[in-house]
Amino acid sequence: MSIDTATPRAAVIGLGSMGAGMAGSLLRAGFTVAACDVNAQAVSRFTASGGQAAQNPAAAAEGADVVVCVVVNAAQTEAVLFGPDGAAATMRKGAVFVSSATMDPAIARRLAARLEETGRHYLDAPMSGGAARAAEGELTFLASGTKAAFDAARPALTAMAGKLYELGDAAGQGAAFKMINQLLAGVHIAAASEAISFAAKQGLDLAKVYEVITASAGNSWMFENRMPHVLDGDYSPKSAVDIFVKDLGIVQDMARAEKYPVPVAAAALQMFLMASGSGMGRDDDASLARLYAQVAGVTLPSPKA
Repeated sequence: MSIDTATPRAAVIGLGSMGAGMAGSLLRAGFTVAACDVNAQAVSRFTASGGQAAQNPAAAAEGADVVVCVVVNAAQTEAVLFGPDGAAATMRKGAVFVSSATMDPAIARRLAARLEETGRHYLDAPMSGGAARAAEGELTFLASGTKAAFDAARPALTAMAGKLYELGDAAGQGAAFKMINQLLAGVHIAAASEAISFAAKQGLDLAKVYEVITASAGNSWMFENRMPHVLDGDYSPKSAVDIFVKDLGIVQDMARAEKYPVPVAAAALQMFLMASGSGMGRDDDASLARLYAQVAGVTLPSPKA
């Protein structure tokens, strides 16, 4: 395949709600972008916007300067890199793999060491911000890695990030910061869902509850961001319940390994597990409010017509 070396080349593995926005940001910044995803419709939407389709990670990564991996977890990241059609075999020497999945820091360190043995770089770069910020190129990246990895990834990060935190010179540190964020995010969603459903139990006007709380000391970013989904009765997934089943599970594993107590995070995990077990795993994480409502026998707003 002929490679145009004048234009920076990127590969994006995973075109979900976050990856699609990240790929679009790279296109707008002037990258040639090849991408793959198991969802054929996502790939079609991407090619319609000017991107190139690839059959698998190996094909997407061929000749790439940067490979951005936006999959769900560590196991998928490892398969993207080192599976039968893995990107590690086709990335050019000196290219950088930007790993954005949330994972245990120890696994990030292991993947980085394995890739760096091949002459490629690994940047541990989980992100935060949601689909809207991904589409705007305004994500927050919590990144760590070698100077060479940062240097190789910086043009792509500039295109995708509103904020870039450089958190250390070794993989795993970015992942650890992300797990602190996810602990707080999961707990705050659970608390917000408990509060809004408790307000419904009291017979309060939930729209007025939202107005008052968002102007008061009890507010949180998650209350302000997620509770409109409850007010609208719209639980189409912007961030799914099962994401926090996974992420708070990682928090539990890390804490148990270090004999560190996380009782509040553990309670939040149980609520996400109950919601998932009730059939809401692929619905929006604000569905915890529906779970509370079911238990308490209260009515939350119905979807708007």
